[in-house]
Amino acid sequence: MSRTTEELEAEIARQREEVATTVDALGRKLDVKSRAADKAAELKDRATTSTGRPRPEVIAAAGSLVAAAVLLVVWRRRKS
Repeated sequence: MSRTTEELEAEIARQREEVATTVDALGRKLDVKSRAADKAAELKDRATTSTGRPRPEVIAAAGSLVAAAVLLVVWRRRKS
């Protein structure tokens, strides 16, 4: 079955769109700087309230990490 010129042109146009979409997606994946900035913004949004203040659970987690670090330092100094 032979295709018409119009069908071939439509198929070529569709394939060009698919290739363009794929190239755009690859470009976004390879743009490490933009992806890092997007991830940093996402993490900042998750860690802060709508007013820009740190969420209480983030403060509690940070406090726990600091307390654990202090206890570790004290324990190691006493052990020596």
